[in-house]
Amino acid sequence: MYKIRQDLNMGTNLRKLRKDCGFTQEKTAVKMQLLGCEIDRSLYSRYETGELNIRISDLVALKQIFKCNYDDFFEGFKIEYQPMD
Repeated sequence: MYKIRQDLNMGTNLRKLRKDCGFTQEKTAVKMQLLGCEIDRSLYSRYETGELNIRISDLVALKQIFKCNYDDFFEGFKIEYQPMD
């Protein structure tokens, strides 16, 4: 598996959503496995630390598990427009 160049990190938001549900990383990974995701606790941990960019299929599963909106994953992200000369 290759790591994509570091970009914005949603790890803090993932951690908050997980903890708000009262889940451990292990329980979250098991729930994802039940939805068909190929993941374990250590891989999920790498999402939260920003060491690995999250796969879209895993994000879709987490939305279902955390019962949240996609916007919740991107809370606090902002990109400033910089006009080109």
